[in-house]
Amino acid sequence: MTVPNSRGRRRALRTPARRTRFAPSIPSPALPTRAMPALVLGLALASSGAQAQTTPPVAGPLDAVTVTATRSPSRVSEAVAEVTVVERDEIERATGHTLSELLARQPGLQVTSNGGLGKISGISIRGLEPRHTLLLVDGVRLGSATVGTPSFDNLPLALVDRIEIVRGPMSSLYGSDAVGGVVQVFTRRAQPGLVPNAFATVGTNRYAQLGGGLAFGSGAFDGAVQLVHTGTSGFSATNSRARFGAYNPDADGFNQNAGNFRLGWQLSPDWRIDAMALESQGTTRYDDGPGVDARAKLKNSVQSLQASGRLAPSWTTRATLARSADVYDTLSSASPFTPLGATKTDQTQLAWENLFATPAGTLLALVERLEQTVSRPGQPYSVGDRTIDAAALGLTGESGRSAWQAGLRHDSNSQFGGQTTGRIGYGFALTPAWRLGGSYGTSFVAPSFNQLYFPGFGSPNLQPEEGKHGEVSLRWTSGNQSLRTAWVDNRIRGYIASGPLPTNVPSTRIDGLVTSWEGRWTSLVAGASYEHLDPRNTTPGANYDKQLIRRAKDAFRAQADWLFGEYSVGGTVSAFSGRYEDAANTLKMGGFTTLDLRADWRYDRAWTVGLRVNNLTGKAYETAYGFNQPGRETYVTLRWSPPAK
Repeated sequence: MTVPNSRGRRRALRTPARRTRFAPSIPSPALPTRAMPALVLGLALASSGAQAQTTPPVAGPLDAVTVTATRSPSRVSEAVAEVTVVERDEIERATGHTLSELLARQPGLQVTSNGGLGKISGISIRGLEPRHTLLLVDGVRLGSATVGTPSFDNLPLALVDRIEIVRGPMSSLYGSDAVGGVVQVFTRRAQPGLVPNAFATVGTNRYAQLGGGLAFGSGAFDGAVQLVHTGTSGFSATNSRARFGAYNPDADGFNQNAGNFRLGWQLSPDWRIDAMALESQGTTRYDDGPGVDARAKLKNSVQSLQASGRLAPSWTTRATLARSADVYDTLSSASPFTPLGATKTDQTQLAWENLFATPAGTLLALVERLEQTVSRPGQPYSVGDRTIDAAALGLTGESGRSAWQAGLRHDSNSQFGGQTTGRIGYGFALTPAWRLGGSYGTSFVAPSFNQLYFPGFGSPNLQPEEGKHGEVSLRWTSGNQSLRTAWVDNRIRGYIASGPLPTNVPSTRIDGLVTSWEGRWTSLVAGASYEHLDPRNTTPGANYDKQLIRRAKDAFRAQADWLFGEYSVGGTVSAFSGRYEDAANTLKMGGFTTLDLRADWRYDRAWTVGLRVNNLTGKAYETAYGFNQPGRETYVTLRWSPPAK
């Protein structure tokens, strides 16, 4: 049997995993916050485009500032939710990996993928579905509304400056899709002076990547531009286990051209205008049967225009107009069920966000509008657009030993009417080193256009999923080390089952323990994480208590990088238990362990040579049944990054 995949093509049941900030810029220097003066100064520099260099290894792991967790700036150490900030130096250590693969190195995140670069992939946060993850690019939603999943597949890491990951229900701040959490990608940023960069990488499977850019900041204007080209001959996306005749043993390559641009104008000490644009175009080869070299063009774009400033000493405001597009254009296919042509998603966002300094903390007041339009080749969807109007309030604060976060949001969906979600979290410092925390939140997810209206596949009577989520955490912090452990419990009512003619399953539950540790010293950066989750169907019937598909119950990760003089060496080990492809748990994928090694040599102030060996042991494994993952791969990179002028 076949079903439509993430871009509307017909694909074997189940559909393979699909393609793992609200602030387009960190809010203005007038932003009301109770943080320390150094933090306010850092935010002012970031808002003016003068972003500081990557935090040196000696810095503490909790020094990073996040804007995704509360839609206002706060230190990671102050966030009630579990937050990870991935800086540019860690991104560079992931040469040869996709964005989804880099995310899967982080605590609580798992990847499903239909092959290597440019192939359909998804990110599961704490055992939830990939469609329960919201992706933001500089504050703008980027995804396919045909399946309701993020567009990870066509975003090159070379354009990414940093990534913020917030785990837990975030519908009270971001609406539909933010059930498991939010991944926010920040593109390359402005820097003071004139800072060029260039790099070239060659590697296994005729991999070649060439890119460069320029960041600048002087007077009232600042900005950045970055361009990158990537090409690889790839490997066969499928193996002989592929279902429904999809196996084709040819090499499935990928070619991509991408770039981003931003420009900022500081009108006055209190007011600023920012504009940004990103576009990525790629051609990917995939397998859907023998005899035909199946190909598709990918296109993703993001544009935003933002004005921000201070209306009063305790009131800052920001207005944003943004647009994003996701296009999957099928050029050739072996499947008779796949119409040639483009499946498109266009999203337009209007938002007005206000932050107020109050005695109880920073108050957020938000109104926004999201317009989604979709189209497909052949028979159109019976409904091809929808509008979501939303209003939200949030409060973040701390006093003495206590820290709190609360949010309430109402979404009015043109298809499903009103949905209200909320979240409350509290942290209490037992001692200077130990903090106990807890949170509870609700969520909802609207069905995708494929699930509702795809001809011969959708069920127009589907209703939104509704979730209840709880967490209890304990965190220890000492100097440059942090250890956090949490018990999480996610219960979803009306869970939308995969496959043709989907239905709302009465109940599912994902609960378990997640633990992570991070430490930084002068010459060592290290971290480790372990999670034991139990994603299962809790609806009585044939699949009662069965493990939800494509998610491992157990996962362990550890990484370390040693720095000595001009040299650094490091490695990452990742281990996952088995998972299943089907709801009845009859198609099992075995567990696996991979080891990545890396080394860098900065032989003068401007030049660095890097070596990466990914999957050193050449482990053969699957995250989607019948689809190959990269074997042993080697990459050599030459980087040029002179000091600012």
